[in-house]
Amino acid sequence: MFSVYGKAGRLFRGSMEELRRVMPTTASGRTRRIGATGMHEPELGALGNPQAGAGPASTAHRGAMAAYAQAAQNAPTRHPLSRVRDIMNTHAFTLQEDATVAQAWDQLAQRLLGQAPVVDGAGMLVGLLSRAELMRPERLPASGAHALVWQALMMQSVADLMWTPVPSVEPDTDIRRLARVLLDSGLPGLPVVDAEGRVTGFVSRTDILRAVVADPPLDLWS
Repeated sequence: MFSVYGKAGRLFRGSMEELRRVMPTTASGRTRRIGATGMHEPELGALGNPQAGAGPASTAHRGAMAAYAQAAQNAPTRHPLSRVRDIMNTHAFTLQEDATVAQAWDQLAQRLLGQAPVVDGAGMLVGLLSRAELMRPERLPASGAHALVWQALMMQSVADLMWTPVPSVEPDTDIRRLARVLLDSGLPGLPVVDAEGRVTGFVSRTDILRAVVADPPLDLWS
């Protein structure tokens, strides 16, 4: 389920299909255990001769394979990832809407973040600020502009430059639907909110890519 939040609070809540109708777009298995290679193959001797006797190296190999097999049997059951809650960052950094652009830029840079949800004094989602948006040519002073012009830009409020209204997602949403909304909106990620609109996390394209290569696997086909 998705919601849209702005300065006036929640403006929409509904499915991905409903969200695509109300918000204009800005952009267009089960794992298999690895086999224990060599366990059922003839042992190689010192020079790769299959007929050579087993030495210390082959004994160590058998011991390592036995330990691997035992660890695999004792491993906990792994469940494929399919919901936003499985991949979201639950320690998401947020910006206050009354922070200045200079403050926001410094905080994002210090944390190596490209974007952050913007909240009001009550912690409710009101927008999203990204460093890429701040660097758009139409937002920046002209080349050779006076230093006071740059200072005025940096003293602007985050609320004046943030993306708002902004879509958000709930933790139990299917990851495939999240990916579709990110493609449609062109956003780098979405804030994750609770039923009241308070930010509980953030999920980005990077989180999805990390899940694709992680173990347990991302479940895209069930």
